[in-house]
Amino acid sequence: MSDEHAIPFKELPPEERLFRMRHSAAHVLAEAVLEMFPEAKYAIGPPVDNGFYYDFDLPRTLNPDDLEQLEARMRKSVKANLPITGEQIPKDRAREIFKDQPYKLELIDGIEDDTVGHFKHGEFQDLCRGGHTETTGQIGAFKLDRVAGAYWRGDEKNPMLQRVYGLLFPTKEELAAYEQMREEAEKRDHRRLGRELDLFHLDPIAPGAPFWHPKGTLLYNGLVDYMRELYRVYGYQEVVTPQLFNVDLWKTSGHYQNFADDMYMFESDDEEIGVKPMNCPGHCHYFASGHHSYRDLPLRLAEFTRLHRNERSGVLHGLTRVRAFSQDDAHIYCTPEQFDEEIFSVFRMIERVYEDLGLGEPTIRLATKPGKAVGSDEDWERAIDLLGKSVTSAGKEYTLAPGEGAFYGPKLEFHFKDAIGRSWQLGTVQVDLGMPKSFGLKYIGEDGEEHQPMMIHRAILGSLERFIGVYIEHTGGHFPLWLAPVQAVVIPIADRHLDYAHR
Repeated sequence: MSDEHAIPFKELPPEERLFRMRHSAAHVLAEAVLEMFPEAKYAIGPPVDNGFYYDFDLPRTLNPDDLEQLEARMRKSVKANLPITGEQIPKDRAREIFKDQPYKLELIDGIEDDTVGHFKHGEFQDLCRGGHTETTGQIGAFKLDRVAGAYWRGDEKNPMLQRVYGLLFPTKEELAAYEQMREEAEKRDHRRLGRELDLFHLDPIAPGAPFWHPKGTLLYNGLVDYMRELYRVYGYQEVVTPQLFNVDLWKTSGHYQNFADDMYMFESDDEEIGVKPMNCPGHCHYFASGHHSYRDLPLRLAEFTRLHRNERSGVLHGLTRVRAFSQDDAHIYCTPEQFDEEIFSVFRMIERVYEDLGLGEPTIRLATKPGKAVGSDEDWERAIDLLGKSVTSAGKEYTLAPGEGAFYGPKLEFHFKDAIGRSWQLGTVQVDLGMPKSFGLKYIGEDGEEHQPMMIHRAILGSLERFIGVYIEHTGGHFPLWLAPVQAVVIPIADRHLDYAHR
């Protein structure tokens, strides 16, 4: 911790300053809660997008008046401009400091090192890895926002805590702009507009699976028909693969080892069966079932059939986080020499789709190897280099997203900003380092020898459900004429016009 403030706060990059402001504000919030409720147990308090939160085990439920009082206490601490200091201390000393705080003790026990991070300002102290402002007076413009329930460590078997959320931005003007944007977002909420426009509804009887109404189905099928037309232009062939597969397929693909917690698995006739969460293993099985020459490549397989993922109930949200969905999903099998051109072709397709839908120019992120992954470091580095060079060769720029790739390979993520400035990830392009090898995929090359094809995963809209949710909010329900479920309405102004209006 000796280098916590080695670089003066004002000289840090803006993103780092904002991170530290939000992190320190969480500590100031915890200080205020402990002042109001000395018997409180405090858990964790990280910075998050748009602000910060802290989880507490309290003797009673917080109310709006409590938030006002807590905010006033926080402002008092900010005005005091207290120094924030940190150090590494032995775990035994930390246990003594936090002896009456069970959540802190559990965190200490889970740390493998002999020492833990300890931060302090005034009389308040916390278990923390660091990343703070120099003083409490540097935390910027903030406002306590709301209280929600949150299970300790996200586990429904653990105690329910009270999570206090705060908003924080560097200036009052930025905070006010965010609140205005959020107010507009509430007006555009796709769940509300979905009901008002008679597009879909959600019901607890089918958690994470929307009921599409006739108008919503027209919108849904309109997107599918649009993508199918582009498939003909860009040389894709559509297939339909099974919904249910024996567990052997998932073991071969690596999903059983790396993705099983997110799948629906069941026993049937002494077989373990998995409902497919994605199409790639089925497409690989299809490729492996036939014989292929280099003349057959590139082979571009597309599919719209239903996918299911076992998302936890706590993360389900309208159309943007569901359990049952379809994707404009495709997998491209090609030779190494064809790789760049296939990536360029996907770029062109993405540009056309986003232009037709009024989404503007996307920004690109290159997501690299996560902690749990298949393939060697060398394979990952080579694939990351290929994707990076393909972006720059196309005259585009990208930023790195360390550790955010899929378990089977790095990916390019295409993000767009909606009408009120929020960023959404839509399309993805991924290189698969595992499945061509694990499925034994081969083609006969021009030299008469067997070769392993390269495999590219590609989605442009991504989940159709999620895309429609995002698109409703982007357009406010004002869809392009060619996609709108209701394109024209005849309004008679007198009874004598009814017959003509119906005709």
